Amino acid sequence: MRRTAPLLVLCLTAAGLGGCTESDTTPPAVPAGITAQAGSATSVHVMWQAPDPADAVTNYQVFQAGRLVRELPADRTMVDVTGLAPQTAYAFTVRARDAAGNTSAPSASVAATTPAARAEDHRAPTAPARTTGRADGPRAVTLSWAAATDDNGVTAYDVYQGGIRIHTVGPADTGTTVTGLQPDTAYTFTVRARDGADNSSPDGPAVDVTTPPSAGQGPDTAPSEFTATASPGSVTLTWTAPNTGRPTGEYELHVNGRPVTVIQFGAGAVPASGRAEHRLTVTEPAGTVWTLKLRARLPDGNWGAFSAERRIVLGA
Repeated sequence: MRRTAPLLVLCLTAAGLGGCTESDTTPPAVPAGITAQAGSATSVHVMWQAPDPADAVTNYQVFQAGRLVRELPADRTMVDVTGLAPQTAYAFTVRARDAAGNTSAPSASVAATTPAARAEDHRAPTAPARTTGRADGPRAVTLSWAAATDDNGVTAYDVYQGGIRIHTVGPADTGTTVTGLQPDTAYTFTVRARDGADNSSPDGPAVDVTTPPSAGQGPDTAPSEFTATASPGSVTLTWTAPNTGRPTGEYELHVNGRPVTVIQFGAGAVPASGRAEHRLTVTEPAGTVWTLKLRARLPDGNWGAFSAERRIVLGA
């Protein structure tokens, strides 16, 4: 928890003005858990832990050898620092800043060395194989995968969730723990290998992991066993309804991260924990890529947790 900020009291004594205003002068906590990993011959991936909400962080400043190189909003806790030189050691620190303009002390310094550049390397690594995952409590997941290969050597592995890169580890790592997740939520992870020329492999096999509910949170609310199958002119969705104790007849479908429609079933059409199916008519051109996920309307009127996300190519 952030300490209560000492208050600087400014009393206004100009004509017609009275009273005092209060100003926050306590800086945010120093960013913790900072790491740096060379992603290619010219880039380094820097990450750190999300702040405590009580710190009211509004942005971060990333420094390389004391020089400001990136500024990021508070919801970004990683960045690729690019334009670097091959075979060079770099050191990075991060500072947090709040709405009052207070800036934290620098984080611990972390170092990374970029690998040698490879001329005319256009061949991507092989995809990491045999991805597995398990929940480590309601807010963390541990992933592992088989090592990829590359003609010039793998330099990093990137972890993606819902098509967004969320984590990067070094070439010797074939596993990692992803933290900061939500309880009672289905996640779909894939892993890509990257080489020194920034060529990325195809996705390795996707793995679905559902975090357990936290204490007092109640039963799982996410639709399970979600599938999406594309055919010319249509997409067929199937899933198992969450067991909320009542029939679940309303679902919100998200495509490419945005809500697009609410699927409604008639009374009694879907049992409390039965299998459901819905077919969409699509007019988008063949080859369009969609990512889909859905969530159920709960008996209390709120939306539940999302299903795992599925990626399809229309017309396939």
